[in-house]
Amino acid sequence: MLKTLHIENYALIRQADINFGDGFVVITGETGAGKSIMLGALGLLLGQRADLQVLGDKSRKCVVEAEFDIAGLGLEPLLDEAGIDYDDALIVRREILPSGKSRAFVGDTPAQLPLLKDLGVRLVDIHSQHQTLTLAEGSFQTALLDLIGESPIDDYRAAYAEYSALKKELETLTAADAQNKKELDYLQFLFDELQAARLVDGEQEELEQEQKLLSHTEAIKEALGMAMTVCDGDDNSALTLINSAKNALGRLTDYHNDIKSIYSRLDSSLIELRDIMSDISRLDSSLSFSPERMQQVDERLNLIYRLERKHDTDSVAGLIAVRDDLDSRLQNIDLMDRKIEQTMEMVDKSYAKLQTVAAKLTECRAKAAKRLSTDILSPLSLLGMEFARLEVQVVPTEHFGPTGRDNVTFLFNANRGGEMRELSKVASGGEMSRLMLAIKSLITVKTLLPTIIFDEIDTGVSGDISVAVGKIMCSMAEKMQVIAISHLPQIAARAGQHLKVYKEVEDVTVSRIRELDADERVREVAVMLSSDPPTAAALQTAKELMS
Repeated sequence: MLKTLHIENYALIRQADINFGDGFVVITGETGAGKSIMLGALGLLLGQRADLQVLGDKSRKCVVEAEFDIAGLGLEPLLDEAGIDYDDALIVRREILPSGKSRAFVGDTPAQLPLLKDLGVRLVDIHSQHQTLTLAEGSFQTALLDLIGESPIDDYRAAYAEYSALKKELETLTAADAQNKKELDYLQFLFDELQAARLVDGEQEELEQEQKLLSHTEAIKEALGMAMTVCDGDDNSALTLINSAKNALGRLTDYHNDIKSIYSRLDSSLIELRDIMSDISRLDSSLSFSPERMQQVDERLNLIYRLERKHDTDSVAGLIAVRDDLDSRLQNIDLMDRKIEQTMEMVDKSYAKLQTVAAKLTECRAKAAKRLSTDILSPLSLLGMEFARLEVQVVPTEHFGPTGRDNVTFLFNANRGGEMRELSKVASGGEMSRLMLAIKSLITVKTLLPTIIFDEIDTGVSGDISVAVGKIMCSMAEKMQVIAISHLPQIAARAGQHLKVYKEVEDVTVSRIRELDADERVREVAVMLSSDPPTAAALQTAKELMS
């Protein structure tokens, strides 16, 4: 339950420290004093989005911190998953900085808003006037039946998600199969064309090199012939002249060491030059221009270039990859029929499972509808609606939806013998508030929440009805902490703890909240009954109410 709440620089609240007791707590104050501001601050701790407008002083940060007693609520797994050490006293803190940034902490550990929201739905149920309007919505009515009847809604959602996913997969496969079959002939043609080309990785580079050689064979042979002539063609060739120079120096090697060295180098040059001549001769013999080979190379390269342009690639390796991809796609097309057949079988099994769970869900809702229609009569009678009737209809629909195959409708009549009509069309605001309170009183145990906050749920009620509202809240407070923001003295008189919100004018107007002692409570209830200062009769009535 909520133990303490610290608020700093939030709207009109400069600083407030509130201690909450267990059982029934009432918060009163004049309209505009700041009662709902406190709920807004608490909402920050429950994961609501932050707004810079909440800063009272725009130059300072806003801080909201609360301590919750979470013993026995089973929150250990949630906190453990978030890496937070468990303690029965859970402190949640939220800060809004002047820059607009928001920070949150659970214990001493920084936390994200999703964690605050997960904790919030397990700690506090804030019931506002706006939520009363949701009672007329089909989604709320359906969720209410699921809560009362402990229906297998989670099982249904899982089955529905599985069926929807398989159905979508089947639609995707069917569409892809239809498209593939339209393209089958073309894909097969592209594959056959590449397959027939018998592509070899690296052949393009070899062919381009061979093409260059064939294109310049005549020039190469001419150059080789000239080189052979210069080196060893006649008496003035390089070999002849170098050999003569070598012989001339050969007779003088004994007379000078440098001559001996030059002689040796000339001899080596002759050996190298004869070796070069041998290579030139061999190369010249190996080269011959073939028009037929030239045509073959040109045709092969033209085929490769054409295929590369067609498939938007610049290499034979790219063409081979395209061919392999086409082969894979063709094989997948062949396997698609079997895959579609298997998926259809899975869809059928999933649909059968969905039908079974949906039927069980409908059955649970139908039982819950009867139970709610009966059980609601007692609290409604206590709230001054002894002739009111609530009939809950659960009608199966043709199609499955995210929350089942049922159309849930609340039919209501507040008067004896009147016609049952849809709740949203016949219930007044006061009747809607009392009906919601009656429902909340029935599902208190089901929610397993430690705290419920009523924000002026008593709007539109007065007199004896307000006494009944107070009794119901007291009854609920036996099982959980009930905090009620109220304008009714009949409700305030029944609370175990009374907090008053009021305004003070300092340099600016600020909201404050404090706990009233016994005498102050009598006076506050008397003021709510009459005026400020209260009359003697009002004070006496207040004492009687509180007794």
